[in-house]
Amino acid sequence: MISVEEALTHVLALASPIKAEEVALRYAAGRVLAKPAVARRNQPPFRASIMDGYAVRGEHQSYRVTGEIAAGDTPSNELNDGEAVRIFTGAPLPEGASRVIIQEDTAVDGDRITIRENADKSTYIREEGRDFKAGFAIDSGQRLTPARIALAASMNVPTLSVARRPRVAIIPTGNELVMPGESPSEAQIIASNAFGLVAIAEQEGAEARLLPIARDTVDSLKTVFALASDADLIVTIGGASVGDYDLVGSVTEELGLERAFYKIAMRPGKPLMAGRLGAASLLGLPGNPVSALVCGHVFLRPLLRKMQGMDDLNDMPETAPLAEAIGKNGPRQHYMRATLNDHKLRVATHQDSALLTVLANANALVIRAPHDPEKAVDDLVSFIKI
Repeated sequence: MISVEEALTHVLALASPIKAEEVALRYAAGRVLAKPAVARRNQPPFRASIMDGYAVRGEHQSYRVTGEIAAGDTPSNELNDGEAVRIFTGAPLPEGASRVIIQEDTAVDGDRITIRENADKSTYIREEGRDFKAGFAIDSGQRLTPARIALAASMNVPTLSVARRPRVAIIPTGNELVMPGESPSEAQIIASNAFGLVAIAEQEGAEARLLPIARDTVDSLKTVFALASDADLIVTIGGASVGDYDLVGSVTEELGLERAFYKIAMRPGKPLMAGRLGAASLLGLPGNPVSALVCGHVFLRPLLRKMQGMDDLNDMPETAPLAEAIGKNGPRQHYMRATLNDHKLRVATHQDSALLTVLANANALVIRAPHDPEKAVDDLVSFIKI
């Protein structure tokens, strides 16, 4: 068995870059920038008023009001010393304006304003280009969050070059599986982990397809694999162990799999397999629901991020103190389901890899190194958020 770190290195080496495509800004949310987005103008593009009030020139106690400027108006005249214009939030300042006096600090008498005692001395001017200037860029390799989408819009960029969504084919395997909503026999279970993996893939920007359940026969497996012929990444669930009915390994080898590794020193998730099948990467995940989903967090997420050209591939581990003591760890790196509340981690009592309720209630995975000694209350441990 190889370590988790070695396995992740092999998995990431399988990633083939995804070609870029141009998409309208409206449809770019969640995508990964393939080329920098470059601002076409300054922001703000003019000196703007931050508040409703009066734009003035010079330092006086009283000013003559010569006009009004609303947001969207173009100032027509330069402001002379001792003059003011009524101005509203976001409106462009007239040439010569030195400050904006908020309306609460003024007394109006006809076409004149007088500044009240103890008036706010702030200028309330947002200078041209204060946020960014033309030529500013959002770097490639970043996922387009709502804030970055808004930033690109303010840069007057209508289309963006983004990585194509990776095509991910997810193949559940096993005679014991039925789909949700079907009527299982007493010996069958619901194919639950496939839906969790689809959700992980889609969260990472992939186009995920859930293929039919492959039964434990060579013919059934080959038939379902044929449906994944156009995938960038094939994810199998179960069938990669050493039992008589675990046929994924032998069938994929017959189909031409170039295996990178099989089995890792990880709990849950020991029977993990990865390699290249034709033009596609292949990730063979364990069949136990928690094992499959934990491996999805540790391996599938960073693989999809690399395929899209992202800079940040892994969720960086954090540290927090334990709310309760935990015993020593065994020989495999253990990802323990836990909850982070009030800045303390509480590790779940039951870590069985079939218990989806425990995983569903967890918001963190505590990472235990092989042979990690027992930990006391308030000892710091590493974790990733899920």
